[in-house]
Amino acid sequence: MNKLIVSPSPHDENYVKTHTIMLQVIMALMPALGVAIYIFGPRVLPLTAVCVGSCIFFEYVCRKLMKRDNTIGDMSAVVTGVILAMNLPVTLPYWMAVIGSFVAIVIVKQLFGGIGQNFANPAITARIVLMVSFPSAMTNWVAPFWYRTADAVSCATPIGLSGTTDEARLIDLFHGKCGGCLGETCALALLLGGLYLAARKIISLAAPLSFIGSLFLLSALCNDSFYYGLYEILAGGVFLGAFFMATDYATTPITQKGKIVFGLGCGIITFIIRHFGSYPEGVSFSILLMNVLTPYIEELTRNKPFGAKEVQKNEG
Repeated sequence: MNKLIVSPSPHDENYVKTHTIMLQVIMALMPALGVAIYIFGPRVLPLTAVCVGSCIFFEYVCRKLMKRDNTIGDMSAVVTGVILAMNLPVTLPYWMAVIGSFVAIVIVKQLFGGIGQNFANPAITARIVLMVSFPSAMTNWVAPFWYRTADAVSCATPIGLSGTTDEARLIDLFHGKCGGCLGETCALALLLGGLYLAARKIISLAAPLSFIGSLFLLSALCNDSFYYGLYEILAGGVFLGAFFMATDYATTPITQKGKIVFGLGCGIITFIIRHFGSYPEGVSFSILLMNVLTPYIEELTRNKPFGAKEVQKNEG
């Protein structure tokens, strides 16, 4: 007699597992990491290793102390470490990177229950905490190594300039010949990584396209310049945020309409912060704010069964 085995979903043995998705994300980040090494030199590798290693360490220790199943095998801590490194300047002291990893893994991720239960993107939150806590270290941009006459020459990140195409040529921004965080310089490498994830059906392009498109449109209209719109989307962390952080499964809407709304919100908030705020960059803050609004966006954009009626609450 055959037994009927009852088990929780998923029941498909061929479903995509978490560590497979994370490996795909890591592969998509490799072009940007390779370009960062070429632009900023060998210190990129130990800084990235510190971020990844400390994220794995904090996740392992935290799960042990909480007496929960260890989750370092799902590779999510590795992804958080790499994305965090992409949001840091190459000169950042290693101990500050460790603090960022602690914030990302322990405070943002594990204290809320672990992967899939955090309300905000861990790497984004860690970057904002580091930016507020150590503003000088987090804004110590260096020029690409071929422009230097010493070990490290400070320079302005393109988004911190006035925004004219004369000061930072669009082609240089596209190829990465500028200062900035490790993952903010080469738009081409980030674009290739994002398209790879979309082709593998790991991410949807709804949020990235609405994010980039809304920021481009607002910037171009505000300055009456097509080229200024291009400048705004190529400078800073727009491509990194759009493809690798605004597509996070746990902190962004799951509905297609919700993804579009999320991206539009990120683009609008980034534009407002850049043009009217005290910070030259607004990508991190925009994604974090939209992370907070994600449950409400999902509620407003979720599919409702045809013919279904809302349950009336009895207030008596």
